[in-house]
Amino acid sequence: MPRDHWKFEGVLAAPDRVGFLPDLPLPHHDPTTPLAIADMADAFGVTHRTLHFYEEKGLLTAARMGPMRVYNEDHIRRMAVINACREIDMPISTILELLTGLAGTEEQAEADKLFRDALLARRRELAAQQANLRRQMQRITELLETTDGGEATDEDGHVHLSPIESECLTFMADGYPAARIAGLMDMDVAAALTLEAGIIRKFGANNRFQAIAKAVLSGMISPE
Repeated sequence: MPRDHWKFEGVLAAPDRVGFLPDLPLPHHDPTTPLAIADMADAFGVTHRTLHFYEEKGLLTAARMGPMRVYNEDHIRRMAVINACREIDMPISTILELLTGLAGTEEQAEADKLFRDALLARRRELAAQQANLRRQMQRITELLETTDGGEATDEDGHVHLSPIESECLTFMADGYPAARIAGLMDMDVAAALTLEAGIIRKFGANNRFQAIAKAVLSGMISPE
């Protein structure tokens, strides 16, 4: 059944919260005693202003003991979810949507699944960002090689590859398709194809097989 809110003598407690929250590690404290805002901030390593900001955005509420903000067990559990989400740079709007969904859950398993789904969605977003960064880094490498006197090959015709290109070339030589290379290198298929195309271009080849053959002949990879 849904958790009841906590009431303390002299505290105007927040309204009952409906739903469940995922079980996350909480700061050590006496659960029968509310936390003052300074203690709440210290417990989660944030500033007073951060807690005020979360209240302004509707993520968090505080009870009152006279003029002071205080936080009961339910507030602390909610803050644990917010803090975990902010640690992975989840947008405020997404966190608010998650908390709204959690408020409507009717059992713990449903809340746990909702939180897990949110984490998986964030991981997909970060993976896409990582793939974009890889492409951008690769493009920078290519531009540096064609400007400032940089060359793709030296006087002996040796091809210069970046560490990420060398790793990709090894997988290409092993016969892995672009989709498999993308998985092994934690990038999307488009990024893998871009990387492979850059390697083929550096070797002055027409396709991956010619590039691999030239790499073998130059001693950059060992023939099987």
